[in-house]
Amino acid sequence: MLCRQGAGCLRSLPTLRLRARGLQPGRSSLRLQALPVWAAASVSAAAPGGWYEALAASAPVRAAEEVLLGAQAATGLPWWGSIMLTTVALRGAVTLPLAAYQHYILAKVENLQPEIKSIAKRLNQEVAVCAHQFGWSKRVARLTYLKNMRRLVSELYVRDNCHPFKATVLVWVQLPMWVFISVALRNFSTGAAHSEAAVSVQEQLAAGGVLWFPDLTAVDSTWILPVSVGVVNLLIVEIFALQKLGMSRFQMYVTHFVRAVSVLMIPIAATVPSSLVLYWLCSSLLGLSQNLLLRSPGFRHLCRIPTTKSDSETPYKDLSAAFYAKFLSRK
Repeated sequence: MLCRQGAGCLRSLPTLRLRARGLQPGRSSLRLQALPVWAAASVSAAAPGGWYEALAASAPVRAAEEVLLGAQAATGLPWWGSIMLTTVALRGAVTLPLAAYQHYILAKVENLQPEIKSIAKRLNQEVAVCAHQFGWSKRVARLTYLKNMRRLVSELYVRDNCHPFKATVLVWVQLPMWVFISVALRNFSTGAAHSEAAVSVQEQLAAGGVLWFPDLTAVDSTWILPVSVGVVNLLIVEIFALQKLGMSRFQMYVTHFVRAVSVLMIPIAATVPSSLVLYWLCSSLLGLSQNLLLRSPGFRHLCRIPTTKSDSETPYKDLSAAFYAKFLSRK
């Protein structure tokens, strides 16, 4: 096979426009300079014309507002129940099928690994023969090997219709949906929703809580919801880490980064309205349940996910044993 081959300039606002807004030239810039960098960035983002205001007024966020309002009107539940029910519905109708599809693609990719290793071994031998015959340098031989290996693996992915990029569809759908719902709930909680009933929705949220968070427009002063969000997210990360044996250095870095983000979510959740934190907690709990469900051999068979060498007939028992060995065992 191989033996046959050879800036634009920034313009200040006019003085009259500044005076019309009750500002004086120079003072606003001095105030921003006196703030920390992160605070000045937050002020700029929330200011008229900032990126957050553009996001809050975007079409996807307005659609999320309509979904939340429609769910609450259809069910007649208090807002805490409506938020939870809407989260369950979106998770079940959107993210669960995409998560099953992700596992389907990854299973097919895993089953291709023996064939890929066999091809790599044969190709390596053939490159070595050609390098000796034509006097290739090590660099030329390596580039030739990588180029042809990439092509052959790509042909396998096309043959089995399982390109790994397809497994990322879940992220490209779930993350924007999470952001749009969160911004929509924040709009409701601050009275900034783009609907005729914005003020009345804010009043409903103020009385739509339950238990220790009766006001969904206020922060959770007990920190129960924020800490719960962080703990559940950490639990999801640890379950993923226990599932992956012999992680690469890159995977370890990603795992540590997600751990740090999970911890950072606690103080962030303590500064936003309880409606957002309730949604985050419900979404995380459903994500945890979804991950556990997709370990079930029966559910994987129902979703027609191919059986792989790494599959276990007793996944929950194995997970419990691994969790105990890592966190509870004193050895």
